[in-house]
Parts: sequence; C-alpha cells; structure tokens
Amino acid sequence: MLLAYLRALLITDPLIALSTIVLSTISLVTSLFDSTGRPQHRVARVWGRLLLAIAGVRVRVEGLENISAQGSYVFVSNHLSFMDTPLAMAHIPVQFRFLAKKGLYKIPFIGFHLKRAGHIPVYRGDARASLKTLAESARIVRERGISVLVFPEGGRSPAQLREFKEGAAYIAIKAGVPAVPVGIAGTRQVLPMGSIIVRSGPVVLRIGQPIPTSNLTLRDHKHLTRQLRERVVALTACPPPVSQRRTPQSA
Repeated sequence: MLLAYLRALLITDPLIALSTIVLSTISLVTSLFDSTGRPQHRVARVWGRLLLAIAGVRVRVEGLENISAQGSYVFVSNHLSFMDTPLAMAHIPVQFRFLAKKGLYKIPFIGFHLKRAGHIPVYRGDARASLKTLAESARIVRERGISVLVFPEGGRSPAQLREFKEGAAYIAIKAGVPAVPVGIAGTRQVLPMGSIIVRSGPVVLRIGQPIPTSNLTLRDHKHLTRQLRERVVALTACPPPVSQRRTPQSA
C-alpha cells in the first residue's frame, strides 16, 4: 500500500500534471487557427488516453454499437470522480462538449481553455440564465451537428445515484436528438472524492440504447429525465463485460 502511494505521489500525479499542461497548451494553440472546437476535442482525446495509461487504468467499453461517430446526441452519465472526464473524452468516439460550471471559467488558464474549446458554461442559482444556457446548448447541438455530455446529478456523487436535474432532457428534446444513457463504474476507486492520489485499477464505461426525442415535446422532459435515470441505474448495476470493446476511430 505504501509503495503504491509513493508511486502515485512521486510518479503518476506529476506525469498527469505535466501531460495536462503540455496538451492544454497544444489545445490552446490549435484554437488560434480553428475556433470550431473540433481540433481541441481531438487533443482532449489524446489527453484522456494518456492520463488513463499513466494511471494504469484498465478500461472496458460496452455499447459502442449503439451510437455513430457522426451522430449528434445528448449523453447523460452518472458522475463518480474527476477521472470520469478523461474516461469519457478518450472512449466516447463522438465530437461532444461538456456543460461545465460557470465557476470553472473564472479559474486562470482553465477558464480560457474551456471557452476556446467550445464547452458550455452552466449558471447555477439563476433560473433565467440557466434556461438561456439550455436553449443555447440545444441550438449548438442542432446547428453544429455535435453532441453534449451532461452529468445531471449536478456534481460528483459520493454514494448512490442522486436525482437527475432536468436540463439534459430539455436539451435533447429541444434539439431533436436522441438522449443516450451512459453508465460509469470503477472511477471512484481510481480517484476518490477528496483525494489527489490517482490509483490504478479497472473501470467500465457502458453506452446504452439511445432514446429518440423526435416525437416528444418540452412537456415530456420530466418523464424523459426519469427514464434516463432508470437506464443509468441499470447500466451501472450490470456485471462487468466479458471482453473489452475497441473504440472506433473518432471523426
């Protein structure tokens, strides 16, 4: 245990910090020549894979046949750990953006990077601003042909899955794209809440069947939210897959 702790403290964490700085810088430079966010997303995929490799995380992916690399979706996932972000970036082979807390945009360097990469700020505590953000997210998905990933619990969950906020369902219905439940398991053990020590270990990413929204109206968003939560619960409760699925090349 002590050896693993020292390895994480002296090798794994410094390498993760260094790779994050280097690849974030590359991402910022690419944004000066292309403001669509697509090159930055490709850099982020490399970053995610590199972080997982450095940490010794063994990833199993299931359900890739449910989505198309050229499709537009609203991905809806549980949130266990900060490692969920590199996991999703590395292994969901679709151009997508995160809905990120507005406070993150105030952090030097990180905020500028989020903005240049096209991620969408979420305003909490301001209902009018939040609704405007959801409508803008739906417009981006619809007009740019990209996807968004939402953690509808509103933050990392320390234990059981919390109730879902309704924004993800609203975006999917308003944009007219499928909502896709995603289940993540194992990342809490790799990087627990309150810890800065990254551990090695197995994690699972499961992509569920997309839920069509073309026949839904905004009045259906509460029902869709409940449906998505039920499916995420089922995905996180599944036993580990027998074999690892390979991720197809992203667009």
